[in-house]
Amino acid sequence: MRIVIDLQGAQSVSRFRGIGRYSLSLAQAMAAQAGDHEMLIALNGALVDSVEPLRNAFNGLLPPDSIRVWHPSGGHLSPARRVPDEILRECFLAGLKPDIVHVTSLFEGMSDAAVTSIGRFSGTTPVAPTLYDLIPYIHREKYLADPTSATWYLSKVDQLKRANLLLAISESARREAIEHLEFSPDSVVNISSAADERFHRIDVTPEAERALRGKLGLMRPFVMYTGGIDYRKNIEGLIRAFASLPSEVRHAHQLAVVCSVTDDSRQALQAVARSAGLDESELVLTGFVSDEELVALYNLSTAFVFPSFHEGFGLPLLEAMHCGTPVIAADASSLPEVVGRSDALFNARSDQAMTAKMFEVLTNEAFRADLVRHGYEQARRFSWKESARRALGAFEESARRVATSERVSVAARARRPRMALLTPLPPERSGIATYSTELIPELSRFYEIDVIVAQQDVAAPQVSACAEVRSVDWFVDHQADYERVVYQVGNSQFHAHMFELMRTIPGVVVLHDFFLSGIRAHMALSGGLPQLWMRDLFRSHGYPALLDNSKSSDIAPMIFKYPCNFDVLGANIGLIVHSSYARRLGDEWYGAGTSDAWAEIPHLRAPPAKIDRDGARRQLGIDPDDFVVCSFGHVAPTKLSARLLEAWSASELSRYAKSQLVFVGENHAGDYGVRLQHDIDNQRLGGQVTVTGWADSDTYQAYLAAADVAVQLRTLSRGETSGAVYDCMNYGLATVVNANGAMADLPPHGVLVLNDEFDNVELVSALEQLWRDEAFRKQLGRNAANIVAEKHAPRVCAEQYCQRIEAFYEAQRDGELAMVREIGAHSAEACDRDLIAIAEAAALTFPARLPARQWLIDVTEAPSEGQPGWAGLSQALHEALSEARPGWRVDLIQIRQGDDRYRYARKMAASLLKLPADAIDDDVLEIQQGDFVTCWPAQAERDALQRERVNGLRARGALVDVGAGIAALRNPNLAP
Repeated sequence: MRIVIDLQGAQSVSRFRGIGRYSLSLAQAMAAQAGDHEMLIALNGALVDSVEPLRNAFNGLLPPDSIRVWHPSGGHLSPARRVPDEILRECFLAGLKPDIVHVTSLFEGMSDAAVTSIGRFSGTTPVAPTLYDLIPYIHREKYLADPTSATWYLSKVDQLKRANLLLAISESARREAIEHLEFSPDSVVNISSAADERFHRIDVTPEAERALRGKLGLMRPFVMYTGGIDYRKNIEGLIRAFASLPSEVRHAHQLAVVCSVTDDSRQALQAVARSAGLDESELVLTGFVSDEELVALYNLSTAFVFPSFHEGFGLPLLEAMHCGTPVIAADASSLPEVVGRSDALFNARSDQAMTAKMFEVLTNEAFRADLVRHGYEQARRFSWKESARRALGAFEESARRVATSERVSVAARARRPRMALLTPLPPERSGIATYSTELIPELSRFYEIDVIVAQQDVAAPQVSACAEVRSVDWFVDHQADYERVVYQVGNSQFHAHMFELMRTIPGVVVLHDFFLSGIRAHMALSGGLPQLWMRDLFRSHGYPALLDNSKSSDIAPMIFKYPCNFDVLGANIGLIVHSSYARRLGDEWYGAGTSDAWAEIPHLRAPPAKIDRDGARRQLGIDPDDFVVCSFGHVAPTKLSARLLEAWSASELSRYAKSQLVFVGENHAGDYGVRLQHDIDNQRLGGQVTVTGWADSDTYQAYLAAADVAVQLRTLSRGETSGAVYDCMNYGLATVVNANGAMADLPPHGVLVLNDEFDNVELVSALEQLWRDEAFRKQLGRNAANIVAEKHAPRVCAEQYCQRIEAFYEAQRDGELAMVREIGAHSAEACDRDLIAIAEAAALTFPARLPARQWLIDVTEAPSEGQPGWAGLSQALHEALSEARPGWRVDLIQIRQGDDRYRYARKMAASLLKLPADAIDDDVLEIQQGDFVTCWPAQAERDALQRERVNGLRARGALVDVGAGIAALRNPNLAP
């Protein structure tokens, strides 16, 4: 499971109170016992002072990138911004793809920048808050008299009812949820609580005891209470009960109320004491004490009394027991389960009962000793490890319930959603056009499809029979009519119109070619916009690609080297590829995990045309007993066509008169094609080896039916999946491939696979084996046809398309576009200032997806051009670019005078690298979780400002190294 913990309970005003300690201790214990579960911590970036301490609190428990930070607008007191902040937070959490979200404290944000909610935006992810108590809800007349407080608290209770699971801190709190909120018993789990390890028996030195007693005015043995000053705490009853002790016992002791106390409360409690007959020395109101002082006071006290009417748990009891203090308490709510001993309890509503129990514990040494012994044993039953075990078990059980709940299949919907599918169609000479004609009829079972084309003529009757064919202009004008949008994208001119559409009308992208540099370069150069090509290079691959481009006089090597596809990978609702190889390329180019959210659907192939072998051979003029080897697709260096010709010439087949080698496709238009034809003619193979030229569909299928063997070789794959290979397998041809790109993943029992870097001897051997061994050849062909029929049939693939598309759009319902719509619906009356704050918060929480993790160098304090150190900075930047690991991008950032935001210093970097700067801009900085920032040492008068900047970067998830400067660039041990 992926468990996301909203840890604002340890960030808000509750940070240094019991809720804050509980939240952090439980989260740490769960992290320590997570096992196979993945755990993420979500922090509120507006509560910036707590972010770094909490990161440090999980050092060694969780990887650094498990701490995620989101940013509200800070409008906790403004209704115009509170609801949008709640929507933004839930969208952020949903984007982490959790199996369950644990909210450590839902009742936060009344007086600070904490933002909590349940079901404000996303109702699909199970939410499990901690339930401490329902005291204000149960005792509304005491706690909710103020209308503003009542409205806020009751809205939180309403949200609490939407939770899938409650983690109660006691059995008493569990019963409250069942009785007062009507939760089912199996959806509320008592995970209990524990005390911090700092609470234990200690020896307080005489010097330390004298100092502490003198500071607080504790001159005699004392009875201790700690907690808060509140109606339900029953402090007035405690004072009256202490005052009713026999005078000889009372005068021998003091009553110490250990907690912060306001002036008003102090005066009120002192008035109660005077009215009960206590003199000033008998009641000690200590005010705030440190944790160290609190531990010492537990250890020094004669007895600990907890008289509360109502508690969620009663943690001070546990702390006192750990310190060896005899404990007595009221018999109310959760306190009996914490104390675990009935004769240590009294009726909280009876001052006399409390007096009697205090008298017993102060005068009966045997009873006191027994309480101490019992307290040690009882306290050991409570541990954070056990609470965490119960919590994780509750999460697992909740997940099982969700997994076994009934779900409606997407195929069973009463109405087909309307889909716009953008693709070329025949007669365009595109493999994707053919692919789409096979997919659309099957996909139309699930969707009402309009096919959007950028071509005048369409010759695809099987598509027209089940879908409307529309123009791009129609799509733009009617985009709002479509519930689903799908782009079939490849590296050719047939897809040029799609790139701008994908940016403005996002959809699911089916990426047929991982490398899109060919079409991107064509679009830039044919449009007379070379800076567009440089922008694409920089956006996808950073400064190294621009440096390569500046050194190259020919664009072809650049097209070949760089995919130039990041805008397509990032600007979509979901991405579908056809091979594991394409996913591996994504991770290699843009960092591990890039392809985690991609879907992989096999390259579909329709059942082969009903063409018998003899008929096909008659159509093509091939004798029935000829042995025919075909290679399908354009003749090209990347298809190793010349290598196949060399192997053929070296094989026995070239000397067998009844054999043929046919290249079914257009010859290469350049020198490569000329040399291939020259070699065919020069070796007098003209009657045996032919290049057909462009083959229409009928001719292509005839060769598939007529051939005995196919050879489909590849080098320097660009991430594409070979439709021709699947055509050969589909027709039951024994097919030879080499393990290059996606072909390395083909089932070995369905094709004959050579090494990627094979030598001609291997290929000769494969050809001769398939020629001589008819049984092996036919078995290989049958295996291939069965693989395609089972895994690549259009109906099978269309069902997977439907499942994946629906999953992508289901996630989008809890995604950023939905968030924008929801925020808009709740911001109709917001002023411009609120809207700007909300937009800035969303930009911080959801930064633009970047093509790699960033190694950012803060050059705010660096030298300017012409100043000493400029040349060294240039050299260091070159070194950093050469040293950065794959998946990392180097960039410069700075804060300029008059601007409090970080911006990229890309034009400065271009100057340092001697690159043209017209294709890059100094945009506002985008930070991702785990980016690394190196800061130059600030001037003395700017130290405070730099600390503020650094804290801001860390709050956004960056790892910051202050002061490393050029050393970090030059030292690979410091580099990320």
